[in-house]
Amino acid sequence: MSIGNAPDGNSPEDDRPSPPASDGPSIGRTLHQARVDAGLTVEEVSNSTRVRVPIVHAIEEDDFSRCGGDVYARGHVRTLARAVGLDPSALVARYDAENGGRPAPTPAGPMFEAERIRPERRRPNWTAAMVAAIVAVVGFVGFTLFGRGDGGGTQHVAEGPAPSRSAPQAPKPVKPKPTPAASDSAIAAVPRDKVTVKLTAVDDKSWISAKARDGKLLFDGLLLKGDTKTFQDDERLDLILGNAGAIELFVNGKKVEDEFATGQVERLSYTKGDPQVG
Repeated sequence: MSIGNAPDGNSPEDDRPSPPASDGPSIGRTLHQARVDAGLTVEEVSNSTRVRVPIVHAIEEDDFSRCGGDVYARGHVRTLARAVGLDPSALVARYDAENGGRPAPTPAGPMFEAERIRPERRRPNWTAAMVAAIVAVVGFVGFTLFGRGDGGGTQHVAEGPAPSRSAPQAPKPVKPKPTPAASDSAIAAVPRDKVTVKLTAVDDKSWISAKARDGKLLFDGLLLKGDTKTFQDDERLDLILGNAGAIELFVNGKKVEDEFATGQVERLSYTKGDPQVG
């Protein structure tokens, strides 16, 4: 969406259909009044939400063209509402109603399951090994006994110590090699020629958006508590976290330890050389 006036002096939004009439002040006026009532300046709201001052001014004037699209506008409205003490769901619902509704989430692009990365270690089958050892010992003893008593004749066997007739001994168990820590295994299994990001909503739900290096939208939707999404690209992944404090983030198999605040909107970019905050 372009910013500025059209050649004829009219704004490009003049041709858009007017939003449906609703009771009460607009979204921008509601946010503006709540900020004033809370005794906050635009700069203070910008510092606490990381939404730039010009965008805060534009939203309070009901101009969402500077947000960069409905996805970002919805996230800014939600963040500003929380900052001034309003219920964000009501304002976001009103924005959706006035702007054609929320778009359907796009299914995630190339993904992989973390469990498939780690090779499953097979446990040794001790039962089969013991049975095989017992059968071998019994067969050898039987062959020796039958060889000596067959036809009453003398059997010539190779000289050597007589086999022991004591009970067969079970083979000594082989100690399995220690399994490396899960985090080391996961890091080693992540492809080094790609950038891989894994998101898990651990404390609360969070709206997220993920794009590949070429701008392709991999996911845009709500990640419920306990859900996990993993994304992969050859060069770079761009993320937007609507409630960054609720997200546990792994980049290229390593956990990102940055402490994000609850309700905070974060824009992050990661490449093959990370983890480091984008």
